[in-house]
Amino acid sequence: MMDRAIGSEDREDSAELIRLNEARHARQNFPITFHRRELDLILKLYGRMVAANEWRDYAIDHLDDRAVFSVFRRTSETPIYRIVKDPSLARKQGAWSVVSAGGLILKRGHELARVLRIFDKSLKLVKA
Repeated sequence: MMDRAIGSEDREDSAELIRLNEARHARQNFPITFHRRELDLILKLYGRMVAANEWRDYAIDHLDDRAVFSVFRRTSETPIYRIVKDPSLARKQGAWSVVSAGGLILKRGHELARVLRIFDKSLKLVKA
Protein backbone atom coordinates (compact mmCIF):
# COMPACT_ATOMS: atom_id res chain seq x y z
CA MET A 1 0.00 0.00 0.00
CA MET A 2 1.40 3.42 -1.04
CA ASP A 3 0.78 6.67 0.73
CA ARG A 4 0.09 9.56 -1.59
CA ALA A 5 1.41 13.01 -0.82
CA ILE A 6 -0.95 15.93 -0.34
CA GLY A 7 -1.62 17.61 -3.65
CA SER A 8 -1.34 14.40 -5.60
CA GLU A 9 -3.01 14.32 -9.00
CA ASP A 10 -5.16 11.33 -8.11
CA ARG A 11 -7.13 13.21 -5.46
CA GLU A 12 -10.57 14.51 -6.25
CA ASP A 13 -9.81 18.06 -5.07
CA SER A 14 -6.69 18.48 -7.22
CA ALA A 15 -6.29 21.34 -9.70
CA GLU A 16 -8.65 21.49 -12.63
CA LEU A 17 -7.34 21.64 -16.18
CA ILE A 18 -8.94 24.37 -18.29
CA ARG A 19 -8.29 24.40 -22.00
CA LEU A 20 -7.23 27.85 -23.20
CA ASN A 21 -9.36 27.86 -26.34
CA GLU A 22 -12.47 27.01 -24.29
CA ALA A 23 -11.76 29.80 -21.82
CA ARG A 24 -11.33 32.32 -24.64
CA HIS A 25 -14.53 31.15 -26.29
CA ALA A 26 -16.46 31.47 -23.02
CA ARG A 27 -15.05 34.96 -22.46
CA GLN A 28 -16.13 36.12 -25.93
CA ASN A 29 -19.80 35.48 -25.15
CA PHE A 30 -19.96 38.50 -22.82
CA PRO A 31 -21.28 41.74 -24.30
CA ILE A 32 -18.95 44.70 -24.82
CA THR A 33 -19.31 47.24 -22.00
CA PHE A 34 -18.01 50.65 -21.02
CA HIS A 35 -15.40 50.70 -18.28
CA ARG A 36 -15.88 53.05 -15.36
CA ARG A 37 -13.35 55.66 -16.52
CA GLU A 38 -14.81 55.65 -20.03
CA LEU A 39 -18.31 56.13 -18.70
CA ASP A 40 -17.07 58.94 -16.42
CA LEU A 41 -15.74 60.86 -19.44
CA ILE A 42 -18.93 60.33 -21.41
CA LEU A 43 -21.22 61.31 -18.52
CA LYS A 44 -19.14 64.41 -17.79
CA LEU A 45 -19.69 65.52 -21.40
CA TYR A 46 -23.38 64.61 -21.14
CA GLY A 47 -23.75 66.74 -18.00
CA ARG A 48 -22.20 69.76 -19.73
CA MET A 49 -24.48 69.39 -22.73
CA VAL A 50 -27.58 69.01 -20.54
CA ALA A 51 -26.57 72.17 -18.66
CA ALA A 52 -26.26 73.93 -22.03
CA ASN A 53 -29.80 72.69 -22.82
CA GLU A 54 -28.67 70.82 -25.95
CA TRP A 55 -29.18 67.20 -24.85
CA ARG A 56 -32.02 65.79 -22.79
CA ASP A 57 -31.83 62.01 -22.65
CA TYR A 58 -29.47 59.09 -23.25
CA ALA A 59 -29.48 55.33 -23.68
CA ILE A 60 -26.72 52.75 -23.20
CA ASP A 61 -26.65 49.55 -25.26
CA HIS A 62 -24.24 46.69 -24.53
CA LEU A 63 -24.20 44.49 -27.62
CA ASP A 64 -22.15 41.42 -28.51
CA ASP A 65 -19.79 43.33 -30.81
CA ARG A 66 -19.93 46.94 -29.53
CA ALA A 67 -21.19 49.27 -26.81
CA VAL A 68 -23.23 52.34 -27.77
CA PHE A 69 -24.04 55.51 -25.81
CA SER A 70 -26.90 57.23 -27.66
CA VAL A 71 -27.78 60.90 -27.06
CA PHE A 72 -31.25 62.32 -27.66
CA ARG A 73 -32.52 65.88 -27.98
CA ARG A 74 -36.02 64.64 -27.10
CA THR A 75 -36.92 61.26 -25.70
CA SER A 76 -39.29 60.37 -28.53
CA GLU A 77 -36.78 61.05 -31.33
CA THR A 78 -33.95 59.08 -32.85
CA PRO A 79 -30.50 59.69 -31.32
CA ILE A 80 -28.69 62.80 -32.58
CA TYR A 81 -25.28 61.30 -31.71
CA ARG A 82 -23.97 57.85 -30.87
CA ILE A 83 -20.67 57.28 -29.09
CA VAL A 84 -19.58 53.79 -30.14
CA LYS A 85 -16.94 51.50 -28.64
CA ASP A 86 -16.02 48.76 -31.13
CA PRO A 87 -12.99 46.74 -29.92
CA SER A 88 -12.71 44.90 -33.25
CA LEU A 89 -11.43 48.18 -34.80
CA ALA A 90 -8.96 48.92 -31.97
CA ARG A 91 -5.85 48.00 -33.98
CA LYS A 92 -7.07 49.53 -37.22
CA GLN A 93 -8.91 52.85 -37.07
CA GLY A 94 -9.52 53.06 -33.34
CA ALA A 95 -12.15 51.54 -31.10
CA TRP A 96 -13.99 54.84 -30.52
CA SER A 97 -16.22 56.75 -32.90
CA VAL A 98 -18.88 59.46 -32.82
CA VAL A 99 -21.70 58.86 -35.29
CA SER A 100 -24.31 61.45 -36.32
CA ALA A 101 -28.05 60.81 -36.71
CA GLY A 102 -27.61 60.16 -40.43
CA GLY A 103 -24.94 57.51 -39.86
CA LEU A 104 -21.97 59.72 -40.78
CA ILE A 105 -18.87 59.05 -38.69
CA LEU A 106 -17.83 62.45 -37.37
CA LYS A 107 -14.68 61.40 -35.51
CA ARG A 108 -12.82 58.13 -34.95
CA GLY A 109 -9.79 57.36 -32.85
CA HIS A 110 -7.92 55.25 -30.33
CA GLU A 111 -8.47 57.53 -27.31
CA LEU A 112 -11.93 58.40 -26.00
CA ALA A 113 -10.95 61.83 -24.65
CA ARG A 114 -9.60 62.88 -28.03
CA VAL A 115 -12.69 61.63 -29.86
CA LEU A 116 -15.01 63.49 -27.47
CA ARG A 117 -13.26 66.78 -28.24
CA ILE A 118 -15.50 67.06 -31.29
CA PHE A 119 -18.18 68.38 -28.92
CA ASP A 120 -15.96 71.15 -27.53
CA LYS A 121 -17.04 74.51 -28.78
CA SER A 122 -14.29 76.59 -30.34
CA LEU A 123 -14.09 80.33 -30.05
CA LYS A 124 -15.15 82.27 -33.11
CA LEU A 125 -14.07 85.73 -34.17
CA VAL A 126 -17.02 88.10 -34.38
CA LYS A 127 -16.74 91.52 -36.01
CA ALA A 128 -18.45 94.30 -34.10
